[in-house]
Amino acid sequence: MHRRRPLTSELFTDKGGQWRFDLTASNGQVIASSEGYASKASALNGIESVKTNAPVAEVVDRA
Repeated sequence: MHRRRPLTSELFTDKGGQWRFDLTASNGQVIASSEGYASKASALNGIESVKTNAPVAEVVDRA
């Protein structure tokens, strides 16, 4: 059986010097990109917030 890699968070700085992160799925596709953060610590807090809140996020069907 093939094991899939879990979601990964890739932390980086953009051209303007802001910290950002991408959430990447097991197939390598970026599924979400963050806003810009002034500090690395703030971006890491953003990643932790996603990890904490995503499992309980409400799904809204706007169709």
